[in-house]
Amino acid sequence: MKAAPSLLYLREEELTDGVELFFFAGRDFAKTLDQRLNELGLGRAHYRALHFVARHPGLPVSDLLGILGITKQSLSRVVKNLTDGGFLTQAQGSRDRRQRLLRLTGKGAGVEAELTALQRGRLARAYREAGPEAVSGFRQVLSGLLAEQERAGVLRLIAKR
Repeated sequence: MKAAPSLLYLREEELTDGVELFFFAGRDFAKTLDQRLNELGLGRAHYRALHFVARHPGLPVSDLLGILGITKQSLSRVVKNLTDGGFLTQAQGSRDRRQRLLRLTGKGAGVEAELTALQRGRLARAYREAGPEAVSGFRQVLSGLLAEQERAGVLRLIAKR
């Protein structure tokens, strides 16, 4: 007879530790980029925009708004900064001329790749230390943290690559 799995990881203390570790990991993971972003005169919202446009060339501004979950005003400022800085281009949609489609320029692609490499390096180190089963479990935990109504859309977005 197989022993029942331990549920000690669901104790209040373990959950509170998880919240705290998640906070510090998120802070330090984002901090990996801060110095370089500062040198470029950009912020974390700029990087997030570059990240998603890199993975989805021709991404409509309206879709980016939904992905980032920020206000139209904030996104407009970010897109304007990136366009003025030569990181992004905007084009009208072929079917809907009101649609603004975003693409990275060569400069934007280079900066996005550099910044992503910083975070990939940090993630690769953590994955190596944790091992393959932990990586799979981590993906499951992150998926489980997504809002129920967002989960399918986020997983579909990731699967498009």
